Amino acid sequence: MDTDKIMIQEGDGYQELKAKTSIGEILTTASSFEYNAFIFYTSLQEKVGEQLRSLVTELAKEEQAHYELFQGLSKHPYVQEQIAKLVPMPPSTDRFSYYTQAPALNEFIDDQAILQYAMGREQAAMDQYSSLAKEVLPGPIQDLFYYLAHEEQQHKIELEKRYAELLKKK
Repeated sequence: MDTDKIMIQEGDGYQELKAKTSIGEILTTASSFEYNAFIFYTSLQEKVGEQLRSLVTELAKEEQAHYELFQGLSKHPYVQEQIAKLVPMPPSTDRFSYYTQAPALNEFIDDQAILQYAMGREQAAMDQYSSLAKEVLPGPIQDLFYYLAHEEQQHKIELEKRYAELLKKK
């Protein structure tokens, strides 16, 4: 018998383990998401119409603050103790992961397309952070995810408002 190879069987809890992720991986992915959101909104500042410029500038600042929250939290002793803990992967993980990469801005032909993408991005973040807040233990990590879910919801509401205004003008 080759002891270097271990066969993983369905009965070994493989599927259950596959459906989980570590707090460390969650924090890394979320940090990347927030950083790329900052880059995305910053790069839009010179590409959007005047009526959206202040909004994307404000969103860039808020996403940068979210990224800095993750950076600061990662050094917290409580978080260091939790890094290896496993939690169920939220159903929204694939969609959230899609938005961790900043898109090529030439994909967007107008403010309407930009707003549609941004609303999808904020919805994915809100769903992901809400799910994660329910899965992690009470403490700083859970507090952060509840806070971010609320922040992303507020961003989406503002984007929806601007989208409706834009459609009225057409």
